[in-house]
Amino acid sequence: MRNVMSVDVEDYFQVAAFADRIPPDEWGRWPCRVEANVERILVLFDEHGVKATFFTLGWIAERYPGLVRRISANGHEIASHGYGHQRASEMSRSAFRQDVVRAKALLEDIAGVAVRGYRAPSFSIGQSNLWALDELVAAGYAYSSSIYPIAHDHYGMPHAPRFPYRPARCPQLLELPPTTVKLAGRNLPAAGGGFFRLLPYAVSRRLIERVNRLEGQPCMFYFHPWEVDPDQPRVPGASARSRFRHYVNLQRMEGKLRRLLKDFRWGRADEVHAASLADVSAVCVPDPQSALT
Repeated sequence: MRNVMSVDVEDYFQVAAFADRIPPDEWGRWPCRVEANVERILVLFDEHGVKATFFTLGWIAERYPGLVRRISANGHEIASHGYGHQRASEMSRSAFRQDVVRAKALLEDIAGVAVRGYRAPSFSIGQSNLWALDELVAAGYAYSSSIYPIAHDHYGMPHAPRFPYRPARCPQLLELPPTTVKLAGRNLPAAGGGFFRLLPYAVSRRLIERVNRLEGQPCMFYFHPWEVDPDQPRVPGASARSRFRHYVNLQRMEGKLRRLLKDFRWGRADEVHAASLADVSAVCVPDPQSALT
């Protein structure tokens, strides 16, 4: 079974954990490291014969168009991460519309390919802003990977479906949730990010194997370019919690990724889920508590 490998293309100073320390109008003052880190990832993927989906910020693409073209030329999928890494849950509907339209047009113009997928920064589509799904359809996106079915202090919608589905409110859109494992009636994250860095690799491998073998489903894994960069500049004044979440085990990330790429089969979201993307008749009607109907 092939799983989806995805990369959220953003730099270390753009993460939500540091939003209170580095506002967007100060991003230009920080040294960008995303270009070198993505190049490192491209080499790593090439060594393991892996093709992936790169959810790319418009802000990054605008400044490094050559990087976007290299990602596409290497056979990877270009998808949208919005333009300015602002959480969808903190935007008005009109501002969100402008953001996703702008990012899609920019990426398509640079890469010369259709952009079909979108991932909200910090998985910030949930109970309070499901209108964002309608806006994605209107903007021409075919799929989203923006609703994380877990309970988290910054995001999450624990009653949402765990596996790919088409929301009844907008069946034109396929939602591809980050992978979770259900234990003791609760969804636990098994999709990457800080949890992958924090937990022993054997735990992550076991969780992915469980989803593949016992539930017969492909996984959706994600990480960020700054996670393979333990030498990145430290952000002063951040809270202890934010520092822990961002910096924990950065020095071990590349080694874990190498094991992950070797132990499982990986592919692009648009290829792994090609059949589901083509079948617009399949509609999941979720639990009413999820408010997706």
